[in-house]
Amino acid sequence: MSPVQPALITNGIPEYAIFPVDHLELNVSADPHPLIASHGGEIRDNWAAEVAANPALYDGTMILQRRIVLSPGSVVATGHVVPFSTLLYWRRAKPPGGAAHLFSIPVLLSSDNAVIAIQMGAHTANPGKVYCAAGSLEAEDIVDGRCDADINMAREVMEETGLSLSDAAEVGGFHALHADDYVTLFRVYRFAETAETLLARIAAHTATEAEPEIAGAVAIRDADPGRHHYAHFMPPMLAWIFEGGQVDRLKT
Repeated sequence: MSPVQPALITNGIPEYAIFPVDHLELNVSADPHPLIASHGGEIRDNWAAEVAANPALYDGTMILQRRIVLSPGSVVATGHVVPFSTLLYWRRAKPPGGAAHLFSIPVLLSSDNAVIAIQMGAHTANPGKVYCAAGSLEAEDIVDGRCDADINMAREVMEETGLSLSDAAEVGGFHALHADDYVTLFRVYRFAETAETLLARIAAHTATEAEPEIAGAVAIRDADPGRHHYAHFMPPMLAWIFEGGQVDRLKT
């Protein structure tokens, strides 16, 4: 029996090592994801259990990668449109070679050098987790057969916080890190407003929503990994930003 091929090819890039991305290729196949064909029953059973525990979950569609290849300066991925239930099964069971998950993160910096992050609501699939506003790539992010990370980030930030990335300045290009078959793609955006002002704007936005996706927003000013209940990719990103004077170099 031939060995299972990994879904994530790292080419020696260590876990949590942050590297610049000059070449980004997020291809989307029209074929069904192989994980659905091989584990369809398990996906349905797991979804039933997930919904029983959290009836607020919604099985919309998203992009889940079949293969991601990392190399210095490059991220090349092939994804498929799948139900959200496929991701929840994969992250719980992690069948060998079944999939990998890439998502894009806009790191919002205030004028007074705070990272603005959100805390996910109790009714979401990531209850209580703190990370920069973001979401999985979706079918509406596809342009000419490839996902556009900029479209994805702008939409997710607007939906979750009411902030527009067009009001901020892009600082540098994309960077990436990987861990446990997840790939985090991120770019820094600096706003002209202070953290206090941005947090107030986010609070005003969530106050208008009947069922806001987030429980609130926080201003982060250091790399302490225990400061909040962070998603796994946040501590290395915060260390990259706040340690070694990086935050001062992230000027517009």
